[in-house]
Amino acid sequence: MTLREITAVVGGSLHDAVDAVTVTAPVVFDSRRVEPGGMFVALPGERVDGHDYAAQAIEAGAVGVLASRPVGVPAVVVDDVPAAYGRLARAVVDRLAQTTVVGVTGSVGKTSTKDVLAQVLPTWGETVANRASNNNELGLPYTVTRATADTRYLVLEMGARGIGHVAYLTGIAPPTVSVVTRVGHAHLGEFGSVENIAQAKGEIVEALPSAGEGGLAVLNGDDELVTAMASRTSARVLRYGIENFADVRAERMSVDERGRARFRLVHDGQAAEVRLRLYGLHQASNALAAATVALGLGHPIDAVADAVSRAEAVSPGRMQVTVRPDGVTVINDAYNAAPDAMRAALRALHAMTGDGRRAVAVLGEMAELGDHAPQVHREIGQQVAEIGAGWLVAIGGADAEQYAAGAAGNGTVVDRAANVAQAWELLRDGLRPGDVVLVKAANSAGLLTLASKLIEEPGAVTA
Repeated sequence: MTLREITAVVGGSLHDAVDAVTVTAPVVFDSRRVEPGGMFVALPGERVDGHDYAAQAIEAGAVGVLASRPVGVPAVVVDDVPAAYGRLARAVVDRLAQTTVVGVTGSVGKTSTKDVLAQVLPTWGETVANRASNNNELGLPYTVTRATADTRYLVLEMGARGIGHVAYLTGIAPPTVSVVTRVGHAHLGEFGSVENIAQAKGEIVEALPSAGEGGLAVLNGDDELVTAMASRTSARVLRYGIENFADVRAERMSVDERGRARFRLVHDGQAAEVRLRLYGLHQASNALAAATVALGLGHPIDAVADAVSRAEAVSPGRMQVTVRPDGVTVINDAYNAAPDAMRAALRALHAMTGDGRRAVAVLGEMAELGDHAPQVHREIGQQVAEIGAGWLVAIGGADAEQYAAGAAGNGTVVDRAANVAQAWELLRDGLRPGDVVLVKAANSAGLLTLASKLIEEPGAVTA
């Protein structure tokens, strides 16, 4: 699209542009990601103003800037930059006539499901998906503008912090296929109730076209709140499940000595074996969701099972497993932590220490749980003890104290650390060869830094 075309699409005005140059690369909101031929979105931030980097973006190869004021370089000036970014992304989607948009949401599992889809669907065509999460009103337009006319599948994780958020994102990129993984307690403090979370997540299926127009809703049959969303769409519905009856099922489930699931993928009278490279039994549900999308799109079950079996963890801090030279295994799951995800990670830790190795839980506080926070943190501490963890390092303030209280008196050694620096000192001196260490917390707790320090040992190998 030329800058003049973009100006018309977003309802702006063109400034300092000598001619109508064409944007041929992604539209980015981080000046460090500018590619030659791209466009830079100038956003005001808490500490910096993107407008101050407009000239630098042009020097890096951008042909224009989306801004709220003239910046002395070619720019499309609008009143509301994020809203204009969304309108531009919608214009891109409308031009992708041969592209199937797959939307993915849920309280937990959406990033892992998206990552598996991003590795499965390329078997049948060029696929573009969010990097890491990038699932909000800025990350989603950025992902959309990475697509081209050759993109067959556009996989978009969609996050929500309130009712109406997913609806806004589906307005930018209307899905043909929608996936809902699970309704849990993430952001409970913001939503107020699990029912409100279900209402918000279900907006993704309300955006689908009808079954006759190709719409497909992929719903977790093991979650009653997700299953109920079938009533909110006229699209075709495929349920996937492990515990309950479903259209696509995982049967004969087992877990190997490293906590990786194996199962028989069953659909429409056919079956194929899946052996995951992903760690944690909970990944079976995420893999099953991705498989259901591929099967729903008409791909053969043997090829789907093979592609799912080859998928690996790709987003930073999402069940990434590293083995150090001293035999310590580090599970870096520190990108985020909702209660359901925390429980799943602890179960994975337990499965990976079935050979008698010591389980070490390094937990930072979970966020956005409101009045439920003390009780939920204490329950997680109790689970640490129940899985037989030998050592708990609880990092943070009052909520971390609840971890410690929940685990105390059950044979688990409990240590408290006020911050990452104190936790590092404890772990540096206290880890033993052969330990399996889970590092998990809300992203705001900063435990990604701690996980990085733990795996920086020379010779550490990603498992």
